[in-house]
Amino acid sequence: MPENQYVVFKLGKEEYGIDIMNVREIVQYQESVKVPNSPKFIEGIINFRGNVIPIVCLKKRFGMKDKATDANTRIIVINLNDKQIGFLVDEASQTIRLDDSNIDPTPDIITGIERKYITGVGKLDNRLIILIDLEKVLTEDEKDKINLLDI
Repeated sequence: MPENQYVVFKLGKEEYGIDIMNVREIVQYQESVKVPNSPKFIEGIINFRGNVIPIVCLKKRFGMKDKATDANTRIIVINLNDKQIGFLVDEASQTIRLDDSNIDPTPDIITGIERKYITGVGKLDNRLIILIDLEKVLTEDEKDKINLLDI
Protein backbone atom coordinates (compact mmCIF):
# COMPACT_ATOMS: atom_id res chain seq x y z
CA MET A 1 0.00 0.00 0.00
CA PRO A 2 1.29 3.46 -0.83
CA GLU A 3 2.14 5.41 2.29
CA ASN A 4 2.36 9.18 2.66
CA GLN A 5 3.87 11.28 5.41
CA TYR A 6 1.94 14.23 6.85
CA VAL A 7 2.72 17.12 9.17
CA VAL A 8 -0.05 17.32 11.78
CA PHE A 9 -1.09 20.70 13.14
CA LYS A 10 -3.88 21.98 15.33
CA LEU A 11 -6.38 24.78 14.98
CA GLY A 12 -8.25 24.83 18.27
CA LYS A 13 -8.98 21.20 19.15
CA GLU A 14 -9.13 20.00 15.52
CA GLU A 15 -6.20 18.21 13.90
CA TYR A 16 -5.20 18.81 10.30
CA GLY A 17 -2.57 17.19 8.15
CA ILE A 18 -0.60 18.40 5.14
CA ASP A 19 1.68 16.42 2.88
CA ILE A 20 5.21 16.76 4.22
CA MET A 21 6.49 17.29 0.67
CA ASN A 22 4.69 20.65 0.59
CA VAL A 23 6.31 21.92 3.79
CA ARG A 24 9.51 23.90 3.51
CA GLU A 25 9.94 24.52 7.22
CA ILE A 26 8.08 24.86 10.52
CA VAL A 27 9.25 27.79 12.62
CA GLN A 28 8.45 29.23 16.01
CA TYR A 29 5.97 32.10 15.98
CA GLN A 30 7.41 35.54 15.53
CA GLU A 31 5.56 38.83 15.63
CA SER A 32 4.53 40.01 12.18
CA VAL A 33 4.33 43.52 10.77
CA LYS A 34 0.79 44.53 9.81
CA VAL A 35 0.26 45.60 6.20
CA PRO A 36 -2.42 48.26 5.62
CA ASN A 37 -5.38 47.29 3.40
CA SER A 38 -4.41 43.62 3.30
CA PRO A 39 -7.08 40.88 3.48
CA LYS A 40 -8.38 40.19 7.01
CA PHE A 41 -6.83 36.71 7.11
CA ILE A 42 -3.34 38.11 6.47
CA GLU A 43 -1.64 38.36 9.85
CA GLY A 44 1.18 40.47 8.41
CA ILE A 45 4.66 39.93 7.03
CA ILE A 46 7.88 38.60 8.56
CA ASN A 47 11.54 38.49 7.65
CA PHE A 48 12.22 34.81 6.98
CA ARG A 49 15.87 34.06 6.22
CA GLY A 50 16.28 37.39 4.46
CA ASN A 51 13.00 37.15 2.54
CA VAL A 52 9.85 39.05 3.39
CA ILE A 53 6.95 36.59 3.41
CA PRO A 54 3.22 37.02 4.12
CA ILE A 55 1.66 35.17 7.05
CA VAL A 56 -1.86 33.77 6.61
CA CYS A 57 -3.80 33.08 9.80
CA LEU A 58 -5.54 29.79 9.00
CA LYS A 59 -8.09 30.26 11.76
CA LYS A 60 -9.20 33.57 10.25
CA ARG A 61 -9.14 32.08 6.75
CA PHE A 62 -11.36 29.21 7.90
CA GLY A 63 -13.71 31.55 9.80
CA MET A 64 -12.73 30.12 13.19
CA LYS A 65 -12.42 32.05 16.43
CA ASP A 66 -8.86 33.31 16.75
CA LYS A 67 -6.88 32.92 19.97
CA ALA A 68 -3.82 34.60 21.38
CA THR A 69 -0.49 33.17 20.36
CA ASP A 70 1.45 31.13 22.89
CA ALA A 71 4.60 29.01 23.15
CA ASN A 72 3.04 26.30 20.93
CA THR A 73 2.10 28.64 18.04
CA ARG A 74 3.97 27.83 14.83
CA ILE A 75 4.35 29.11 11.30
CA ILE A 76 4.34 26.50 8.54
CA VAL A 77 6.27 27.81 5.54
CA ILE A 78 5.46 26.47 2.09
CA ASN A 79 6.39 27.42 -1.47
CA LEU A 80 3.43 28.72 -3.45
CA ASN A 81 3.99 29.64 -7.09
CA ASP A 82 7.71 30.31 -6.59
CA LYS A 83 6.91 32.42 -3.53
CA GLN A 84 7.20 31.53 0.13
CA ILE A 85 4.16 31.97 2.33
CA GLY A 86 3.65 31.20 6.01
CA PHE A 87 0.54 29.75 7.64
CA LEU A 88 -0.09 30.51 11.31
CA VAL A 89 -1.31 27.49 13.31
CA ASP A 90 -1.94 26.85 17.00
CA GLU A 91 0.48 23.93 17.17
CA ALA A 92 2.50 21.75 14.79
CA SER A 93 3.69 18.85 16.83
CA GLN A 94 4.32 15.73 14.83
CA THR A 95 4.59 13.88 11.57
CA ILE A 96 2.61 10.75 10.84
CA ARG A 97 2.52 8.09 8.16
CA LEU A 98 -0.79 7.05 6.65
CA ASP A 99 -1.31 4.48 3.97
CA ASP A 100 -4.11 4.95 1.47
CA SER A 101 -6.35 2.43 3.24
CA ASN A 102 -6.46 4.78 6.27
CA ILE A 103 -7.62 7.79 4.25
CA ASP A 104 -11.31 8.30 3.50
CA PRO A 105 -12.46 10.64 0.73
CA THR A 106 -13.75 14.11 1.57
CA PRO A 107 -17.20 13.71 3.18
CA ASP A 108 -20.17 14.76 1.04
CA ILE A 109 -21.28 17.17 3.79
CA ILE A 110 -18.39 19.45 2.80
CA THR A 111 -19.38 21.66 -0.12
CA GLY A 112 -18.28 24.84 -1.81
CA ILE A 113 -14.72 26.13 -1.85
CA GLU A 114 -13.75 24.08 1.21
CA ARG A 115 -14.12 20.88 -0.81
CA LYS A 116 -11.34 22.06 -3.11
CA TYR A 117 -8.65 22.08 -0.42
CA ILE A 118 -9.79 19.19 1.81
CA THR A 119 -8.21 16.12 0.27
CA GLY A 120 -9.60 13.53 2.68
CA VAL A 121 -9.82 12.39 6.28
CA GLY A 122 -7.02 10.34 7.80
CA LYS A 123 -7.75 7.75 10.47
CA LEU A 124 -5.02 7.02 12.98
CA ASP A 125 -5.96 5.02 16.08
CA ASN A 126 -8.94 6.96 17.54
CA ARG A 127 -8.03 10.21 15.80
CA LEU A 128 -9.53 11.84 12.71
CA ILE A 129 -7.16 14.15 10.87
CA ILE A 130 -8.54 16.46 8.19
CA LEU A 131 -6.09 16.37 5.29
CA ILE A 132 -5.75 19.65 3.43
CA ASP A 133 -3.73 21.07 0.56
CA LEU A 134 -2.38 24.45 1.71
CA GLU A 135 -1.69 25.42 -1.89
CA LYS A 136 -5.45 25.35 -2.55
CA VAL A 137 -6.57 27.10 0.67
CA LEU A 138 -6.38 30.49 -1.02
CA THR A 139 -8.54 31.36 -4.02
CA GLU A 140 -6.88 32.79 -7.12
CA ASP A 141 -8.30 36.21 -6.16
CA GLU A 142 -6.78 35.93 -2.66
CA LYS A 143 -3.43 34.89 -4.13
CA ASP A 144 -3.57 37.95 -6.39
CA LYS A 145 -4.27 40.20 -3.40
CA ILE A 146 -1.24 38.74 -1.59
CA ASN A 147 0.88 39.35 -4.68
CA LEU A 148 -0.42 42.94 -4.79
CA LEU A 149 1.13 43.46 -1.35
CA ASP A 150 4.34 43.65 -3.40
CA ILE A 151 6.27 41.42 -1.08
